[in-house]
Amino acid sequence: MNCREVILELSSYLDGDMGADAIVELELHVGNCVDCRVVVDTVRKTVDIYCKAEPLPLPDDVRDRLHAALFKRLAQRPQF
Repeated sequence: MNCREVILELSSYLDGDMGADAIVELELHVGNCVDCRVVVDTVRKTVDIYCKAEPLPLPDDVRDRLHAALFKRLAQRPQF
């Protein structure tokens, strides 16, 4: 496995959706490639932080502006 393949398979790897042979290949590459190891560790930590984070309520004015922007954007989409 090369660096490009690690990036393409990263989501499957972190989600546990890879076969055993592919996991071995990926982990072997990551064990020998500092750049890929940093990418895998960073993405893993980012996902972990995101999953543990508590959602913050939006202030009313921000929520209103966001809704207005989304409705405006949706109105500009071509109708099929």
